[in-house]
Amino acid sequence: MWVKTLKSSITSVEEGFANFGPTANDQNQYAGRRVLVVDDDLPLAGFLKHELEAEAFVVDMVHDGEAALSAIQDGPRYDLMITALNLLKLDGVSLVQQVRPIKPRLPIIVLTARNRLEDKVLSLRSGADDFLVKPFSLVELRARVRALLRRSLGSVEDVSTVGDLTIHREEHRVERNGRRIELTPREFSILEYMMRNAGRPVSRARLFEEVWNAPHDPSTNIVDVYMKYVRDKVDRPGERKLTRTIRGIGYVLSDA
Repeated sequence: MWVKTLKSSITSVEEGFANFGPTANDQNQYAGRRVLVVDDDLPLAGFLKHELEAEAFVVDMVHDGEAALSAIQDGPRYDLMITALNLLKLDGVSLVQQVRPIKPRLPIIVLTARNRLEDKVLSLRSGADDFLVKPFSLVELRARVRALLRRSLGSVEDVSTVGDLTIHREEHRVERNGRRIELTPREFSILEYMMRNAGRPVSRARLFEEVWNAPHDPSTNIVDVYMKYVRDKVDRPGERKLTRTIRGIGYVLSDA
């Protein structure tokens, strides 16, 4: 029902925000970027698809959480996902939790009709990057989409190297001196974060918050357990140690 209201208000809203619309440079920069829209509200999903395609995005649309997870795992490479919170088969929070280890850099926006603080906190802790309450302004959604894409496209290179260790983020591939290193999604997320912070000490609390998307629990040693898995795979006997423990702080990945 509110889709009709949204459509009818677009003209007046966009006239008021005319100076905040996408520039030609925005459209050139984001043309061809692929967006996955996940919502069981078919009129709304279709409307978002139409509006985003009008700005030169390539948009795929699915209507339940399981289909979305399958698309992320087996489909094309997506640059952004917009998902509802209430979904069939797999709810939005569970979807985000399962997508995040697979695609640590994928920007995710959650849409919901629920305006409770706990829903927003839960979504963000689960790994979402942004949160919008229905009904929302299409102008605001467009601005948030561009902001997230700008941040993700310019923040981290696809390939990073420390010594003879190389990580290919989009392919989820890690190699050391030609040796392929097989990592689980969680282990990959840990190493990817360490690579982003190469040469700088990373605390256990920060790793827990970034990789598990939750406040650090000092009573658990799960970070140490997973770091051992990563270190055993990265630093084989006879190879130069790239990962080290810093007593009282955490870990560092460095070739120094």
